[in-house]
Amino acid sequence: MTHNQTNEGLKIALFEPDIPQNTAAIIRTCSCLGAKLEIIEPCGFLLTDKRFKRVVMDYFDEKNIKFYKSADEFFELKKNQRIILMTTKATKSYTKFKFDKNDTILFGKESAGVPKGVHQLIKNRLKIPMKNNKRSLNIATSVAITLAESLKQINLI
Repeated sequence: MTHNQTNEGLKIALFEPDIPQNTAAIIRTCSCLGAKLEIIEPCGFLLTDKRFKRVVMDYFDEKNIKFYKSADEFFELKKNQRIILMTTKATKSYTKFKFDKNDTILFGKESAGVPKGVHQLIKNRLKIPMKNNKRSLNIATSVAITLAESLKQINLI
């Protein structure tokens, strides 16, 4: 199921998301802030899942979501585009990075992040600094924080 083939504009990409409520919340955030969402399958849930539907409400708009059947398909179609990986393993803060209006900001799956091979494919790896050596923020929160900063930098909010 592939939708909206455009490469224009800021995009949030989710690598094999596995928590339906988080994905639904991210869909709402992208809808409200005007970002495209890209989902790299397989997902750990069905879009008919009642937990997904409860959170996504009427914000699910297929023309603003593109599905990739695999990471291989995603990276093949993105080979000439800049991808930024948000990861707790990065050393550079997202606030010290200059976002561009056509960037794709990639977030790993909630349970495991992205595989080592994906880390190696992506030059730009960023993190959200946290206090007291905490492990991680919820992915929906991380998307909102990063998306707000990127939109601010490119003067879209």
